[in-house]
Amino acid sequence: MSSIKADRVGIRFLFDRQRNVVSPALARLHRRGTETWGLRDVTFTIRAGEGVALIGPSGSGKTTLLRTMAGVFHPDRGELKMDGRLASLLSIEAGLLPVLTGRENARLLGVLAGMTRAQARDALEDIKDRSGLGTQFDRPVSSFSQGMRARLGFAVADSVDPEILLLDEVHEALDHEFRDIVERRAREILAAGGIIVAAGHDHPMLARLCTRAFLMSGGELAADGGLEELQRVYLG
Repeated sequence: MSSIKADRVGIRFLFDRQRNVVSPALARLHRRGTETWGLRDVTFTIRAGEGVALIGPSGSGKTTLLRTMAGVFHPDRGELKMDGRLASLLSIEAGLLPVLTGRENARLLGVLAGMTRAQARDALEDIKDRSGLGTQFDRPVSSFSQGMRARLGFAVADSVDPEILLLDEVHEALDHEFRDIVERRAREILAAGGIIVAAGHDHPMLARLCTRAFLMSGGELAADGGLEELQRVYLG
């Protein structure tokens, strides 16, 4: 069964004097780095069948937490355990190369998601159908709108038949028709015992997918409880 367990997870960012993110080794070498904790002592358990909304102001740690779940960041402290096939849609531009077509990008994203080259190739027609892009699928991504790019990214993510789906605001760039498709797919994942973790400012949509919420503040998990209750706390 799918689950996510975090035990005192911390993510540290180091910056040079120009506020560019640098490696810890480089920061020590120049002795000019400053640090900040994007996440600090975050502990929780998410069980099969749960939809969890991440709420809080910009800079509170929502995106950092999602990226850590997705494997983009590795905890500098603590431990994070993800059990279940994972798919994420964290950025409209993530992994997309504008000079390539939608088909070529889909193959690339499929490989990055863990497919073999043959599996990614065989999945292309299914991804095309899931995206609803039609003939646009074979045109350069540079000609795509934000919504079309989000459609492509979600279609690739969904093609791995995820048990855990992570969404970070990008669903808000989708047109209403495809947003309904994303919501319906998310509910199917939940009904099958999967997990949805979604961040964003579209609170009505979050309420349709999630009953539980994490209220993030300053990189910390300030509260963990029912979505309606924490929405009232956050929105005042």
